[in-house]
Amino acid sequence: MSLRQRLAQLARRLQEPQKVARFQRLCGVEALPRRSAAPATDPREDEKAEAPLAGEARRREPQPGASAGPQPPGNDRNQCPAKPGGGGGGGGGGAPNGVRNGLATELGPASPPRVGALRRNSLTGEEGELAHVSNWPLYYLFCFGTELGNELFYILFFPFWIWNLDALVGRRLVVIWVLVMYLGQCTKDIIRWPRPASPPVVKLEVFYNSEYSMPSTHAMSGTAIPISMILLTYGRWQYPLLCGLILIPCWCSLVCLSRIYMGMHSILDIIAGFLYTILILAIFYPFVDLIDDFNQTHKYAPLIIIGLHLALGIFSFTLDTWSTSRGDTAEILGSGAGIACGSHVSHNVGLMLDPSLDILPLALPPITVTMFGKAILRILIGMVFVLIVRDIMKRITIPLACKIFSIPCDDIRKARQHMEVELPYRYITYGMVGFSITFLVPYLFFFIGIS
Repeated sequence: MSLRQRLAQLARRLQEPQKVARFQRLCGVEALPRRSAAPATDPREDEKAEAPLAGEARRREPQPGASAGPQPPGNDRNQCPAKPGGGGGGGGGGAPNGVRNGLATELGPASPPRVGALRRNSLTGEEGELAHVSNWPLYYLFCFGTELGNELFYILFFPFWIWNLDALVGRRLVVIWVLVMYLGQCTKDIIRWPRPASPPVVKLEVFYNSEYSMPSTHAMSGTAIPISMILLTYGRWQYPLLCGLILIPCWCSLVCLSRIYMGMHSILDIIAGFLYTILILAIFYPFVDLIDDFNQTHKYAPLIIIGLHLALGIFSFTLDTWSTSRGDTAEILGSGAGIACGSHVSHNVGLMLDPSLDILPLALPPITVTMFGKAILRILIGMVFVLIVRDIMKRITIPLACKIFSIPCDDIRKARQHMEVELPYRYITYGMVGFSITFLVPYLFFFIGIS
């Protein structure tokens, strides 16, 4: 057997859903019996969980033996809906493969009545599976790990760096994050591998279930952020290198293992995401300083930034039919463009100036009550402002895009399946969020005296 054949065989083994299911069982996750055609306890629950979502399906390439049904999209946020120790049938499971990404065709025997409530996908109504979880500490640990790759974490993490720690490091982390996530999302839509099949895998979440699987963008983000954070801060700040060398494997392994635990990725997806990120960092990290300096100082930087990110967004929308990955990509690009444009304005008005190179490395200041109080106040005021901006822009952009392109907006979920609505909504809304993070909010801090 040649080396190429051995590698192909190894890849097939690492992609097997049985290995994901085995890891889940090892961590205390057990699948409950699946719902059959027998009458259920509550017919309304059955109808809600099993009825196809008309008008919002996403057609993918059919899997072998799949039915030709629609595939509802996932949401732009991951959650952890399974209840520890809960029982009951899986409301979101049992759909034919090709209808929900990575779900196998067998329905299985009748299940006991549902127990507990599930957090549903707000875009599709799809629910995660109820499962018996015997190891609660691991469940909550991996829920935390998977949240390290979700919007809630990003919208807190990057502003915290920019407002409270080091704006330069925060900006450059965003540059790396945008690059890594964009390439990862586009690669998914080029390779088009499905999620691990369920059964045997237990889907503890469904918010990304309609997207493709290879590579894992959670693994890419969970690799890029800690490595970049150490590369950007070591030598600029005084701290033991050992702390950074401990942080990187802990952060990376927690995020990567959480995706297997949640049933969303195969082992091969995780390994590919990790190696892909290392390759991206090796090629592009030397240019991060140049990109950040260009964003701040070049006369026409805002026009170039907005045009480039918009062009990349349009290109990504052509790679595949509608899914939440289209919206995620536009959101990432809009955030990156907004943060870059905001930093350009802040630099030119002298609002957020980086410390001189002569005083590097920076020493960690002593934590006082005043310093801690100002940091908390900045986070609270800043996040309220950002969330208000996001809500206002969302209420404006979706109806406006529908009106401009003559798209019915009675059903917002269906309207957002159109590129003409989803791209401007995500790009403009999160562009304004990014602009607020690096200009409007710092200006507000300066105005009220807490900068």
